[in-house]
Amino acid sequence: MKHPVPTAGWEHFAHVADMGVRGFGHTMAEAFEQAAIALTAVITDPACVRADASIEVTCDAANAELLFTDWLNALIYEMAVRKMLFSKFDVDIKDSKLKATAWGEQIDQQRHTPSVEAKGATFTELKVKQQENGIWMAQCVIDV
Repeated sequence: MKHPVPTAGWEHFAHVADMGVRGFGHTMAEAFEQAAIALTAVITDPACVRADASIEVTCDAANAELLFTDWLNALIYEMAVRKMLFSKFDVDIKDSKLKATAWGEQIDQQRHTPSVEAKGATFTELKVKQQENGIWMAQCVIDV
């Protein structure tokens, strides 16, 4: 039985030692937002992360795939430096530039019980494309 392709959402996909993240959306920006939620879900349940504080993220890259890895790596950097997790994202993409706001909170070890630390978004399984049904998909493997 064929399952319908989600119009917006995220999922994990199997990879040997790391974790694949995939986001779907009506726009490339929405797919990037959903993949960011999948990134948080590698670490903890995004529903447990309060959207108490916001940060701004900007990226500029030569193509959509590089922009996607830059976006996820910027979030991973912000998580590490600020000791935060994020659960809500607003992404705007124009040409090769991304401007985004990410909302989250400081990591609470007891409440969030982080399972792994995300080290970086890789080029493994990297794809950003609009599918035949018009839905955008953005995916890559996260080094954990």
